Amino acid sequence: MRLVVLVILSITLMTIDHRSQQLQPVRAAISLFVLPVQHLVNIPVNAGYWVGESLQSRSQLEDENGQLKMQNTLLKTQLQKLNSIEAENQRLRELLHSSKRVGEKIQIGEVIAVDLDPFSRQLVINKGLDFNVYEGQPILDADGVMGQIVHVAALNSIAMLITDPNHAIPVQVNRNGVRAIAVGTGNQQQLDLPNMPNNTDIQVGDLLITSGLGGRFPPGYPVARITRIDTDPAQPYAQITAEPTAKLDRNREVLMVWPESRLNKPDLSEPVEPAGEGAATPTPPAPETTP
Repeated sequence: MRLVVLVILSITLMTIDHRSQQLQPVRAAISLFVLPVQHLVNIPVNAGYWVGESLQSRSQLEDENGQLKMQNTLLKTQLQKLNSIEAENQRLRELLHSSKRVGEKIQIGEVIAVDLDPFSRQLVINKGLDFNVYEGQPILDADGVMGQIVHVAALNSIAMLITDPNHAIPVQVNRNGVRAIAVGTGNQQQLDLPNMPNNTDIQVGDLLITSGLGGRFPPGYPVARITRIDTDPAQPYAQITAEPTAKLDRNREVLMVWPESRLNKPDLSEPVEPAGEGAATPTPPAPETTP
């Protein structure tokens, strides 16, 4: 009976409150006590949402960080390639600028391999018989003579550098025309000038150029600069060393030269016999000895 009375009373109060808002202060007072309870009840739910969002944000940040690292690595790699291409273009421009000063036919070849034998200085170039390359053909870079072709195959050829111990090249001092033979030492940065008397008019810093004697290297190309002269009154000859002007250990491209005398021959595939003593061969090539 009491329960029925309470229900009827509650319904009556709710009806009165709905129509006249008489219980608004009571509900406001009750809400002051209920609100903290609601916050306490919502704490686990809100904490769960916060943890979930934090984990998701961390995962997204890690993914974005990984993608940015990959992009950064890719951009650095591309930048390195661009730097390499820029350096290659600079070398090609220097070669082309040098070729304008050359009166002979020229062709740019690419170095594709280097002989690792410490007692030889040889390169493999990606031009062969199909480009009319011949044994004894001079090769240059933008700064001077590098060497000569000593073996030719169909698709490539082997070049011996002027610093190879088996190589010799007739030169002359650009200042006064004194002739000499520059012999390779095996050292990439050194040539020797043997059998030069102590009283020879030659100085440190003199430029050595090809003399044209021997018929293999056209005259007038830079070869080396004198770096040291040692004289001993007890010895008949001075010890003279020179440094090649060409960048023998850095070039990836070379200029292959056909002298005018070679172009006048009908068959470019046959090797030219120089006026010196014999032709160079790969194992070992006979050096030119005509001063």
